[in-house]
Amino acid sequence: MLSKVLSGSVLGIDAFLVEVETDISQGLPSFTLVGLPDNAVRESRERVSSAITNNGFFFPLKRVTINLAPADVKKEGAAFDLPIALALLAASGQLDPARLERFMVLGELSLDGTLKPVRGALPMAAGCRRLGIRGLLLPSANAAEAAVVDELNVIGVDSLTAAVRFLAGEREIAPVKVDPRRLFESGTSYGVDFSEVKGQEHAKRALEVAAAGGHNVMLIGPPGSGKTMLARRLVTILPRLSLEEAIETTRIHSVAGLTSERQALVCTRPFRSPHHTISDAGLIGGGRVPKPGEVSLAHNGVLFLDEMPEFQKSVLEVMRQPMEDGDVSISRSLVSVVYPARFMLACAMNPCPCGYQTDPAHNCTCSHSQIKRYMSSISGPLLDRIDIHVEVPAVPFEQLTGRREGESSQAVRARVESGRGIQLERLAQENGVYCNAHMGRKLLKKHCELSEDCRTLLSRAVTHYGLSARAHDRILKVARTIADLAGAATIAPEHLAEAIQYRSLDRTAML
Repeated sequence: MLSKVLSGSVLGIDAFLVEVETDISQGLPSFTLVGLPDNAVRESRERVSSAITNNGFFFPLKRVTINLAPADVKKEGAAFDLPIALALLAASGQLDPARLERFMVLGELSLDGTLKPVRGALPMAAGCRRLGIRGLLLPSANAAEAAVVDELNVIGVDSLTAAVRFLAGEREIAPVKVDPRRLFESGTSYGVDFSEVKGQEHAKRALEVAAAGGHNVMLIGPPGSGKTMLARRLVTILPRLSLEEAIETTRIHSVAGLTSERQALVCTRPFRSPHHTISDAGLIGGGRVPKPGEVSLAHNGVLFLDEMPEFQKSVLEVMRQPMEDGDVSISRSLVSVVYPARFMLACAMNPCPCGYQTDPAHNCTCSHSQIKRYMSSISGPLLDRIDIHVEVPAVPFEQLTGRREGESSQAVRARVESGRGIQLERLAQENGVYCNAHMGRKLLKKHCELSEDCRTLLSRAVTHYGLSARAHDRILKVARTIADLAGAATIAPEHLAEAIQYRSLDRTAML
């Protein structure tokens, strides 16, 4: 007997339909699984057979052939366990096949028949709606995440028995319903605040400018000056995540298996801080079947690289393309996928190997050649892509022990959102450009016109510091952001001067 169950898999962050076709025929007992399954899918035989028998059903001792169509696309993961089990029950006459036509089915089975959560529930739910399938049957732990997609009947079950009883009409299970906006508004706390940072007013101002324009930022200072503390609070002053951005971010995290039953929707901007031993595949994404890397997990948020010179140079260089394009294209022999990667890069580094070159309270023990070798671990093209370089000096004892609290993240974010609002209005007609950092040469020419005084100032800076064309463009973008924060229609010399002084590594290279 032949049966067919609809299931799905994820390619990148988009779902595609998979038909689980099962045929049971006369012959010696066998179990053949075809359709380019990976090892996790092949091993479903043992999980499915144990789950079926342990839940009181019988496993057919005949010739069983299962095809995962389309047969020319690699299938991976354990989410095919439940659809394979239901297809077997339907083909062996233990379940009415007509009951399965209304649902896409996902789920990993334990040997006792209980269901474990799967990856990619939100992309699968979005794929269901796109394909016109009105029902999704999956583990209860994934139900809230899938229910973020409206106009879809999401049924959560805890076991194979529960799934069969529901499909047979023996048990009523109400579709899971969630209000995405209410869910989104209830989880927007970061747990840290800018007011906790003592002193460092210059660095705070630089981060405010970076947040307002979406600019990449580098923090340079001795150990203990507060670079990491500042960077971890950068997300708290970024504009609030929109619902559309939250859903897009959640899709990436869902594919990576980072969502949970308690956090069905990513409601705050991501902050990713990988260790310096990370590989290029871990940072950019990859694998035999490509998975999203840290740059994609930081989409719509901040990617923080602490002690940046400690990262392998080859690892840092792979970031250059996504920093420019806002996405990552990963090609393998079997498949090519594109992951979004529109993130803000925040980096921290010491001014020298010992860290105390700029600290008046400590003596630097590094030679000139050691410092040069240390700085050369970050290439010029990568530094050019970092708009703001800001020095973070050691905090004086008086400021460190003072009772005066700094400005709160909420107050700073209000100014940032005001500046972003000006940019969104100015760039409303530009496709895919939402802040100053994303402007290309054409938009720079259109929106960053300079007066004669500004031209003279910028010319002197470019000549004196030997700035590249890319650094020249970064200065214009940062100056435009500073003008937006000030509510100015045009870039003034003071805006340009502040932008130039945020290229501290360029100035240091000339000393």
